[in-house]
Amino acid sequence: MKSISELTDFYYKELYPALSELEETRNKILSKLKWYGGMGGVVFLLIIIWLHKNFALFHPFMIGIASGFVLLSGIVYRSITSHYAQDFKVKIITPLISAIDTNLRYSPDAMISQYLFERSNLFQHSIDRYSGNDYVKGSIDGVPVEFSDVHAEYQTTNSKRGTEWHTLFRGLFLVAEFNKYFKSKTIILPDIAEKTFGNLIGGWLQSMNVSRDKVIQLDDPEFEKRFVVYGNDPIEARYILSHAMMQRLLEFQRKLSYPLCISFVQNHIHVAIATEKDLFEPTVLKSLLGYSQAMEYVNTLRNTIGIIEELKLNEKLWSKE
Repeated sequence: MKSISELTDFYYKELYPALSELEETRNKILSKLKWYGGMGGVVFLLIIIWLHKNFALFHPFMIGIASGFVLLSGIVYRSITSHYAQDFKVKIITPLISAIDTNLRYSPDAMISQYLFERSNLFQHSIDRYSGNDYVKGSIDGVPVEFSDVHAEYQTTNSKRGTEWHTLFRGLFLVAEFNKYFKSKTIILPDIAEKTFGNLIGGWLQSMNVSRDKVIQLDDPEFEKRFVVYGNDPIEARYILSHAMMQRLLEFQRKLSYPLCISFVQNHIHVAIATEKDLFEPTVLKSLLGYSQAMEYVNTLRNTIGIIEELKLNEKLWSKE
């Protein structure tokens, strides 16, 4: 697998013609957005002045108009930038993924299945709406792997506000095949309770999570501070979470600025990273030729696929049964 520096060279040297073409498109889009934004701002200001003269400034009309303006702005932005985003994924992300590993295939509009997401047992709430994109599938060092952006939501009904949508998870979801079929389920979640309330109260709150299996205590104090482990077979959970594996998970979490959730179910590892944004959506506000922007795409790809290396799933730690 190519290093970060090799991928950066590939980004600038091999993809430069496509980047230059997309950069011209980006500048045109940015100019158009500025024009629409300026015109929209003038119209909105005139409406505010008219409302202030004829009604109270915070009249319900104002709330409706402001909401409509925000909604319309989003529609206009997506309409103007959608083709640019698709071109970026086809001309830049697709060859970049192939450069990392030729065994990987990228589908911009596809997603990892809801079945795999639910099978992970990481999120217990029912899902009422499931979407995603930027799907990658293939193998890395012989390890079958697939990942994509996922946005899972559920809805609630309120007598005053009606139906409301809530995000259960938004971010990167990855599934890779493990070298052994496990009979139990082992769930590893961020230890928010202990961070917030300390060891004593935090541990009690963890044990009160009746919707999950029992809390499994491990012999690594640092790991216990970062994560809480639930499972229905303590012996198998400790077998999976060897000292070496716990150190790898800790090291992987240190590299992330987002919460990390992991589960071992059947013969698969499921990894959820709550980035709260799409992986490969290009922004029109920054140049594609800028180093920081280039490194964001390169690092995102390399670190995502590097999960396999980080956890060393390609090593025959266990034999399949």
